[in-house]
Amino acid sequence: MFLLILYVYFVSFLDKPEKTAPQLSPRAVEQRAKWHIETDGMDYPVSAMYTDSLRRMGVKIYHQSRWFNGVTCEMDEKTASKVAELKFVTDVEMTRDDSDPIYGPRKRRTQSTEHRTQITYWTDEQLSLYNLQPLHKAGFEGQGILMTICDGAFCNAQKMSCFRKELHLGSFDLTDDTDPFYGTTGAHGTQCLSAISGLTDDFYGAATKAQYYLMRSEENKTESPKEMDNLVVALEKADSLGVNIFSVSLGYAYFDNDDWTLSKTALNGRTTRASQAATIAARKGMLVCVAAGNEGNKDWHTICSPADADSILTVGAVDVDGQIAAFSSFGPSADGRIKPEVCAVGAQTTLISPSEEVITSNGTSFATPLIAGLAASLWSALPDENAMQIRERIIRSADRYTQPDMQQYGYGIPNAWVAYTMDTPSGIESTEHRTQSTGCKKILRNGQIFLMYQGQMYDVQGRRIKSISE
Repeated sequence: MFLLILYVYFVSFLDKPEKTAPQLSPRAVEQRAKWHIETDGMDYPVSAMYTDSLRRMGVKIYHQSRWFNGVTCEMDEKTASKVAELKFVTDVEMTRDDSDPIYGPRKRRTQSTEHRTQITYWTDEQLSLYNLQPLHKAGFEGQGILMTICDGAFCNAQKMSCFRKELHLGSFDLTDDTDPFYGTTGAHGTQCLSAISGLTDDFYGAATKAQYYLMRSEENKTESPKEMDNLVVALEKADSLGVNIFSVSLGYAYFDNDDWTLSKTALNGRTTRASQAATIAARKGMLVCVAAGNEGNKDWHTICSPADADSILTVGAVDVDGQIAAFSSFGPSADGRIKPEVCAVGAQTTLISPSEEVITSNGTSFATPLIAGLAASLWSALPDENAMQIRERIIRSADRYTQPDMQQYGYGIPNAWVAYTMDTPSGIESTEHRTQSTGCKKILRNGQIFLMYQGQMYDVQGRRIKSISE
């Protein structure tokens, strides 16, 4: 009996002859107009004529990429050869080998967990490290900001009491995994979400009023380049929904099939579609936060894709004392850019597990949503600024900004309050009208900037100075 072996490919098309209208939500259209981001050829959908032609050949299409004008699809080798001969096809690239049901050992992150002694809030130390509480006290906790948390799955997230249901706007599974989206394999995604949105009597996330979508791009059954294309489509989907901040704690460098393993010279932000897509997302108005990776004390040692992308925030891991975690991956990128850009608590990060226990765990995976949450709270305070301006504030506020480290710290640990109260970065108009609209006002006293909020005066470190009534 002949067994037909199927593979997954990315098929690239020549052009977009139909020029169908971009499929952007009203929010996405509004934000692009606000920040003067023009629609271009990347925004047009893939040609329906081309996809219909592939389907008639028996090709199963998983998803389409408008940014890279192609499709991720499944077919046998004989059909792939015929597809490669089509006039409108420019490339056929295998991205997953499904010929063997056993894919070999998974090259996945491992995270360690342990319980710890409770303090006022379990999260006080990690939020204090980058001085986020003063922003929260001033009323800025991510309201009005739309986020995406992209991961493998999200065990129990749909029913956990620590997540406010009204903030969760939807979920998208961009894989062909059979494991449930909220199934038992998804603890990692749930823990990442808790760093941003978790809220209990003794746990406080970094942006507990931001709305969010959950997206799944990581596949459990194998480690293959197809997962990077899943991530591309997740970024495209987030763009079409008008998402402001995209947090992803995934990284790719080596795969179950060693032939696909990346070279370190490929980590230049321009080689993989995932890294290119992260940069495109940034150009289209999104702040993309990516984990640096946990390879610092392993043979690979360096960052992975898409942490090498340009114009994003790649995040390294430190402990609550600000000391770098040994596992945090090294930079710079292959073309010499500082990586990671910033760091947050990724060593013994306080999180909420799918069983709603407060735990700690290790990984740049958990530092990343903390920075994404910082960005959301900051952006809610400065809603007229764009993604690159928020990114610049975060970098400029970091403790090593004037003397960045090219390997693990980057610009260092941001200071959320300094990022908010600092002088307006170049090209940004005064924010006084925005702070007044939320009940806050920045004032200048003796050459120093202070914030007045609800009758209280705070310095740039977030310390209360005095009350008007006192």
